[in-house]
Formats: sequence, C-alpha cells, structure tokens
Amino acid sequence: MDLRTRYLGFELPHPIMPGASPLVDDLDMVRRLEDAGASAIVMHSLFEEQISGEQLAAVHAAERSADSFAEALSYLPPLDGFALGPEGYLEQIRRIKGTVGVPVIASLNGVSRSGWIRYAKLMEEAGADALELNVYAVAADPGEPGQVVEDRLLGVAVAVRRAVAIPVAVKLSPFFSSVAAVVRRLEDVGIDGVVLFNRFYQPDIDVEALEVTPRVQLSDPSELLLRLHWLAILSGRIRPALAASGGVHRVEDVVKAVMAGAHAVQTVSALLRHGPEHLTVLVDGLRRWMEERGYASLEQMQGSMNLRRCPDPAAFERANYMRVLQGWRADG
Repeated sequence: MDLRTRYLGFELPHPIMPGASPLVDDLDMVRRLEDAGASAIVMHSLFEEQISGEQLAAVHAAERSADSFAEALSYLPPLDGFALGPEGYLEQIRRIKGTVGVPVIASLNGVSRSGWIRYAKLMEEAGADALELNVYAVAADPGEPGQVVEDRLLGVAVAVRRAVAIPVAVKLSPFFSSVAAVVRRLEDVGIDGVVLFNRFYQPDIDVEALEVTPRVQLSDPSELLLRLHWLAILSGRIRPALAASGGVHRVEDVVKAVMAGAHAVQTVSALLRHGPEHLTVLVDGLRRWMEERGYASLEQMQGSMNLRRCPDPAAFERANYMRVLQGWRADG
C-alpha cells in the first residue's frame, strides 16, 4: 500500500503529521511523535509579540532611568510566560533537527512587516526545513476595509518568501470574504503551501468577576467540515500544496481530508487527548481502510471528491445550501 504524498516539496511516507502545538517543547515527546509515525514535525509558533517584547525589554534594561517603554511592555504577556523565547526557539529547532529524521517545519505568527521577519532567516539558518506562517489577527477596526487586511497578509507573505529559500506555507483564517481569491494571490507571490485553517480562540465573559477570560477548547470532528469545504473548492485549481488542520481525530477524518484534496493532514487535539501514539492508530487505520476498499495508493484517492471530480459538485456550492434548509424536518 503506497501512502506517499508530496507536501511543500517533500516526499512524505504518508500525509499525517502533528500540527503546531506545545508538544514540540519536549525532546522526549518529539522522539515519541517520530516513533509513532509523524511524517513531519510542525513546531508551535514564535509570536511577533515575543520578538517585539524581547527587543523592548532589552531597550528598557539599557535605559533603566527612562519610563518610555514601561506601558508598552505592559501590553505584552511576561516573556517568561512563553516556554521558548526567540533565542530558545532557534535552539529548539537545532535540537529537534538533531533528534529526528523527518522534515521540521518552524512557525512564525504575526501580522506586520517589522523586524521580526529576520527571524524567518534565522529559523532557516537554525535548520528548519520549511516555514509555516500563521497569520492570526482579528479585523476589529470598523474603518479598515477587507482589502487592507488582505494586502497586509500578502505583504507579510512576500517579505517571508523573499527572506528564505526554504518552502513557505501560510496558515489562513477562514474569515476572508473570498478565501479562494486570497489563496490565488498567495500562489502568485510564490507561496508553496496553504494550511486550512487556524483556529480563533474566542474569549469568554465572567459575568460575576466582570472580566474577559481566555478560553481554550480542543477541537472535535465537526470542525473538519469547514476545512473539507474549502479543500474541495481549491483542490486541482491552485499550485500550492494543501493541508488540513482542525477537527482531525479519526481515520475517517483523514480519509475525508485526502479525498477533498489535502496533501497533508495535521492533528493536534487528538494527540493532546490520546498521546502521540494516536498517530500510529491513524496511519495504520488509513492503510487498512484503503486496503479494504481496493485503493492501491494515496494518490488514487487524493482529490477524488473535490469540486471538479465530485459526482455532485453542487454539494459544495449554493444548491446544497438550499436543499439542506428545505429538507430539514423536526424529530417526531
């Protein structure tokens, strides 16, 4: 059974890999991920705010008599709240590269073309085989049109693409007015892959304490549906490789993502719930599923249910929306 796939220019033994998570902070855990069958290691993001905060802290330390940066520093989480600061992150890339034999994908999370872009080059120099640019931002300014948000994304992508020679993927939000058009613009500037999608962690409100509280909730398979929708629409119509991220817990989820057009499938919440050995469950289960149904290779299945090849392409478009709404019936 041939499970091989190509993602970001790498030939991988299968499409399943851990997505960005704190699991990579521990080298023993990284070894367990590789032993369980990870086709690549995706590191968690180094945040633009971490780099900016470190730079501000350095200035603040050098000018202890000045208060000019005190307020700016207070906007950021304490630097010791992150498991790995900028320099520690680079060192962790070196350690992981010395530990595993699979591709190591580093990650940058930011929204501006500031000095942190140089860290893309530093990550490459530290040994990262590829970069995943996670553009996580809330468009909260009512005076800022969508075009400006897209242009800012493209500006960051271009800057990173120019900074490094290794492959670059962009992890997108699903909230653009035209996801397909944004992906086409990313293709035009040379981006090698697109990850669908990042997850927005929504704050909650403590009505007694009158505080806004951060809330982290692991995904469930229902979140995969949005990914399947856009994978199927984009598959076969763009050059960059496609990865699914969010809602991948079961073998069936991997199969769906590949059929929709994914070249790689990232999972995080399932590994946090069940441990890194769940990768083995997914890889072995994918092999068995394909053997039982007569598939000879992953390539044979890849994109078989995308918009261009699906027996009912209207299922991904407006016609299905109307059918679903009109076909609903109350129980009983």
